[in-house]
Amino acid sequence: MSANAYRGEAGLDVAGERLVLRPSFAALVAAEEELGSLFELVERAAAGALKLHEIAALFDHLSKARAEAITRARIGEAVVEKGLAKISPVLKQVLAQILQGR
Repeated sequence: MSANAYRGEAGLDVAGERLVLRPSFAALVAAEEELGSLFELVERAAAGALKLHEIAALFDHLSKARAEAITRARIGEAVVEKGLAKISPVLKQVLAQILQGR
């Protein structure tokens, strides 16, 4: 499955599978329940203070349509494997969608 930028989606490869990060209302509410205010999350990201577990949690909530084998831990491992330089554009795309909408 490929991400549709016009729908505000971003893509992330994890364990050979392409995850679609879809910032739906339900996914964002679930992320906010766990991580706190989305505005504060964006502010932490802008300040360079977003933690790896927060990135993995956000990506986990936004990628619910995926194989069961792709767990949050595996998403976190993929973030570390790719490195923050390669993850940053994906994170930026997701955060921009959260702020600007479609």
